[in-house]
Order: sequence, then C-alpha cells, then structure tokens
Amino acid sequence: MKPRVSRRFTRPVLSLLAGLAIVVTGAFSARAADATIAVAANFASTADILAKTFKAESGNTVVIASGSTGQLYAQIKQGAPFDAFLAADQIRPALLHKDGAAAQAPFTYATGLLALWSPDPDTIREDGATVLGRALFERIAIANPKLAPYGAAARESLTALGLWPTYEKRIVMGQNIAQAFQIVAAGGAPAGFVALSQLLAAPENLHGSHWVVPADLHAPIRQDAVLLPRGAGNPAAEGFLAFLTSPLGCAAIRDAGYQPRDACK
Repeated sequence: MKPRVSRRFTRPVLSLLAGLAIVVTGAFSARAADATIAVAANFASTADILAKTFKAESGNTVVIASGSTGQLYAQIKQGAPFDAFLAADQIRPALLHKDGAAAQAPFTYATGLLALWSPDPDTIREDGATVLGRALFERIAIANPKLAPYGAAARESLTALGLWPTYEKRIVMGQNIAQAFQIVAAGGAPAGFVALSQLLAAPENLHGSHWVVPADLHAPIRQDAVLLPRGAGNPAAEGFLAFLTSPLGCAAIRDAGYQPRDACK
C-alpha cells in the first residue's frame, strides 16, 4: 500500500505562504503603474503607438490626452492632472521649468517636419513654392500661429517666400495642427500646411500630393518633453519619457515622420 501524503499545513506554514503571496502581489503592483501624458496634437497618433509598445515592454499604462501646445500649457498652469507634457515647441516646457512647475529640465524628443498638402494627387506635382506662387488656392488651412508651432512655421514659410500678404486673408485657421488637417480632409480648403507625420498616418485615400517644406524656410520645430511634479516618482511617467530616447522609441519616432533627437541618429 502506498503511503498517504498529507496535504494539510500547519498554521505557521499557512501564515508563511499567505505572507509570500502578499509580497509577490505587492511586488507586481509596484511594477505596474499608469500615467496621463499631455501630448501636442501633431504627435498624438505617434504617442498612441509608443504607448502601446511601452506597455508591452514595461507593463505600465500611459493615457494620452491631446490638444494644442498652447491649450495644454494653459491647462497645466491651471492644475490639470497630467504627469508629463510632450509639447510641439520648446517654449512652454522651458517656461514650466523656469516657473518651478516641472520636476526635471526639458529635453528634445523630436523635430517636426512641415508639409504643404492637398488630398488631390494632381495639385502639388512640382515644387511647392512654385505652386504657392501661382496663388491658385482661394483658401489654405494652417494651425493657429499663436497656439501651434506648426502654424507659426507655416506663417514663417509663407513670409520667407514673400507670399504672406497673398494668403493672409485666405487663411482657414484650425486651433491646432489636427484641426488644420481635418479642414483640408473635409474639403474646407483645397490645401493646407500640416505635419508630415499626419500624412504618413492618414488613410491611403487621403495621401494626395504634398511638398515637404524646406527646413531653412522656418525655425526648427523642436519638440520638448518635460516631467511634471505629479509624475515625479511615477515609473509609468518617468519610464515613458526615457522610452522616447531609447533605440526602440527613436525608431518609432523616425518612422512616424519626425527627426528623432540627435543622440538617436
């Protein structure tokens, strides 16, 4: 007859096992975290992709809240519950740091590329400056230059080409670069200045034709990120910002139509 094996445990053993379960569960909970990141509208779709990859790599969850850089900055100043800020410029993160409203110094995570775009494949078949110079567009969409860096870059580019007086009264303005793209996509203007990243992420039927605006026509659209006080010590917030400059993060940023930070090249 085979000996019976007792499955009963003494109280000290049960207490020890329960304690181990608590330790293991607590360790897992400590690793898993979440954060809410304020992200400039132009980078929102890329941030969503990065957030999914980051969660797969780390187990931490990042929630993306998008809007124009100016609007998000105002919300942060008013106490909005964001853990980090990915702006479309360098100015607002620098102001937050100067005012003591940032947990760390800002850093550049990407440089944006501006494009003149039309959903019509035949509209921009040659140099965009030549197309603009013909003044054939009765309306042209840009983001608000006072709120959105891409809008400011569009105005600078038209000014550099000597065409701002021609188009100033033809502008259809979106509050951010996402709205500028939507205006053109919906037919509110035959063409507009948008982020190259938006075109790469757009459905094929919207690819149309475009011209990447030469970088020497406008100030670099350097996009800075900054950790906010609410995110200090949060592994999701701090980890996500670090992920932006990792080889995997840099590759995703480059594929999305941006120039990643110099250290990534």
